[in-house]
Amino acid sequence: MNHKLRGGAIAVLGATLVAMLAAGCATQSNSNSVYGTGQAQREQTVRYGVVEGIREVTIQGNQSGAGTLAGGAIGGIAAGSTIGGGNGAVAAGILGAVLGGIAGSAAENKINQRRALEITVRLDNGEMRAITQEADEAFRPGERVRLLSSGGVTRVTH
Repeated sequence: MNHKLRGGAIAVLGATLVAMLAAGCATQSNSNSVYGTGQAQREQTVRYGVVEGIREVTIQGNQSGAGTLAGGAIGGIAAGSTIGGGNGAVAAGILGAVLGGIAGSAAENKINQRRALEITVRLDNGEMRAITQEADEAFRPGERVRLLSSGGVTRVTH
């Protein structure tokens, strides 16, 4: 196979794998301001309380494996086609695939992480609740807030 054709095939494969990786990394929002289609127009229970404490946490999305797959494929192709020849190219391809898979998995893991807050609220009836949600709104201890609950999902809002 000539080098121009091989380079074009690698570019197409790489673009396809990047698109698969991006689709596999799509995660559901845990923001208090984002509602899914199934959550719209549903009645919610409203409770009021005061913020007792706030702790920064990280929400880790699910690993789809797309990062490992894409990284492994790209690493294997890149190393196998540029290093050595014959058995050397095969060995380089295998090593490139392993290292690419590790890098792809780490990249997917980082992409799926979101900054969040664990908000502890003392309800007006004295009960304590802790809710974790994306950190897209600021809360302070002593601040009056409302908790919106429906279908096992609770959000803290102002």
